[in-house]
Amino acid sequence: MSETDSIIFDTAQRIFEDLSTAEVINAAEDGQWPDELWQAIEEAGLALTWIPEVNGGVGASLMDGFAVIKAAGAAALPVPLAESLLAGWLLAKAGLEVGTDPMTIVLPEQAGDLVWNGERLSGTVSAVPHARSVRRLVVVVNGEGGQVLVVDPAQTRIESKRNLAGEPWDTVTFDGVEPLEQARLPADTDLDRARAAAALMRCVQAAGALGTALELTIQYAMERVQFGRPIAKFQALQHSVAAFAGEVAAINAAADAAAEAMARNNAVDGEAWIEIAAAKTRLEEAVNEGAAVAHQVHGAMGFTYEHRLHHLTRRLWAWRDEYGSDVYWSRILGQEVLNWGADQLWPRITAVSDPR
Repeated sequence: MSETDSIIFDTAQRIFEDLSTAEVINAAEDGQWPDELWQAIEEAGLALTWIPEVNGGVGASLMDGFAVIKAAGAAALPVPLAESLLAGWLLAKAGLEVGTDPMTIVLPEQAGDLVWNGERLSGTVSAVPHARSVRRLVVVVNGEGGQVLVVDPAQTRIESKRNLAGEPWDTVTFDGVEPLEQARLPADTDLDRARAAAALMRCVQAAGALGTALELTIQYAMERVQFGRPIAKFQALQHSVAAFAGEVAAINAAADAAAEAMARNNAVDGEAWIEIAAAKTRLEEAVNEGAAVAHQVHGAMGFTYEHRLHHLTRRLWAWRDEYGSDVYWSRILGQEVLNWGADQLWPRITAVSDPR
């Protein structure tokens, strides 16, 4: 990181630690928007991390934006910062204006979920993150290449739903809505690539959340005394926590490799596509194994309303299946490997990325 980029990341961590507390997260689950937290994010320019300075943004690198997203996941941030970053990246790619208001992305799972005739948008999309809380919906559709549309949520019908973490994951219906803005995305970005970028966003968030869950688990094991000594002294538990640490290392390595591949050309190109498929495939096992160990060590304590652990694990369980399950991405990864052919399999597996 450069000195400027390090300042951005340190600022993000400080804000998240101070303002994304258990009380704030619980209040957000009860429907209370965390004004102080989002105001601090706006003032620090974190929602504009990926936007070039000429467009009024911070102009940080893509990798530094992913570092902010990982920090947001580590803090179980109850606001759509990651979604706003990705939405802003898409708008900037299309040459549209990006503001500091909270935004979210609308990425239909099936091509027929939304119908765009060039003027108006119709259809229904489920599981839209924070739809009821944002000022703008950034919709990606296909049609003569990728198209990005900016829609006022007030012009839609929003059915309030929640994910496993209690966050707003709403169903949005567009009844012939005319977007506020529209633009064509560049050739390297379409709906499938936008969904891949969103899948990577969840992998990076999950890597951060699993890291915090591991820290909480180690701390609790050192403090919890049973049979006259800390439970961290028991060999069986040490083996479980070591396996948990291995899962955290694996998903961090996979997510970071995918982020680096996407950052290389500021796009989800062929190499990034493969790395994202690998990371999303790896996410399932990391979440399943890591969350299980964390709750086994904590016992009932980890599920209490006041404890931080369930804020992380419930998000992990929600994120692991978003934007394609491990089965979906495993099939994509398998097909890509088959396309390499036998002669390219070993060279591609052992290839070293260009450090530049």
